Amino acid sequence: MNAFEQLAASLLTRAGYWVYPSFKVELTKEEKRAIGRHSSPRWEIDLIAYKPKSNELLVVECKAYLDSGGVQLASFQQPKADRYKLFNEPTLREVVFSRLTQQLVESGAVIEGPKVQLALMAAKIKSKEHSDVVALFKRNGWVLFDANWIRDQLQQLSEGSYENDVPSVVAKLLLRGSNG
Repeated sequence: MNAFEQLAASLLTRAGYWVYPSFKVELTKEEKRAIGRHSSPRWEIDLIAYKPKSNELLVVECKAYLDSGGVQLASFQQPKADRYKLFNEPTLREVVFSRLTQQLVESGAVIEGPKVQLALMAAKIKSKEHSDVVALFKRNGWVLFDANWIRDQLQQLSEGSYENDVPSVVAKLLLRGSNG
């Protein structure tokens, strides 16, 4: 798990989710054929986040893109785009979500019938396209955790009591006033 995924997992945990990083979905041969990937290995999801109280399951793609132009709207509008396959391929999404749900229910990790939603945790979205990306996510019922959400969560960490973890310590160092 990379550093941004670790941060995302920590923030989602603080938001009330149980988080599983680098989760591998065990697709059957039939399911692999249905998605047009006959020899595909297990499908890996950056993070799954589960909130038992609401039986909500998020399938989270994490993209930092801090030193680039950021997430671009066109990446969600191109058929068979190299990135964001779960966002761009409805059949793939349906098959992976179905198997993921079955796998988690059978293992006892979630209760029957979770509400499954696709989510993106993005530290940077191309500035001129931010509102269009937000609108696209709303139209599709996807969840977007953007830089504003991340900053709000880090601000809350900086104001809270001491926690001995990297996000909390860094938030306190950077966002609290210095006393010299």
